[in-house]
Amino acid sequence: MTESQVSGSPAPEEIRFRLGVRQCAPPLLLMTVCLWFGPVLGAVTGVGRPVFDVWTLVLWIVLVVSVVSPSGITLTPSAARVHGLRRRTVPWASVQSVRVEHVMGGRVVALYEAGGRRTRLRAPITGFLQRDRNFEEKFHVIGQWWLAHRGTDWVPVPPPGSGTPARR
Repeated sequence: MTESQVSGSPAPEEIRFRLGVRQCAPPLLLMTVCLWFGPVLGAVTGVGRPVFDVWTLVLWIVLVVSVVSPSGITLTPSAARVHGLRRRTVPWASVQSVRVEHVMGGRVVALYEAGGRRTRLRAPITGFLQRDRNFEEKFHVIGQWWLAHRGTDWVPVPPPGSGTPARR
């Protein structure tokens, strides 16, 4: 989180959340171990060299892409810019709710839009190997930012599939 959120100071123009080094390290370590022990596994199982070379290439590509691609979210006054392999801008006016979801033993923040689309954020995230002590605080910052910047003309949209009640 930004350091300039002391009372009396002006509100920041943008806030950015990224995965921390400790959150990126366990998956990268696991892939590195797989790359080191791949030849041993190939020799034990009798898998041929071309299959091992393709597997190694795929793991290296995943490793490089995960290190190079910045993942996270930038909160701006008009929208949430979601960073990852595919970048996306979600206008605050179209966001209907900000929720925490449980995914594979961890928790992630998700933005729900008026059209029914859900966008899970890569950061903040917390889980067994990707612990984030400030997850709750970051979740609340995103929620408060949405409430403050969604606009005065924002109206809640009923969830898809829920019709208006029939009148008698």
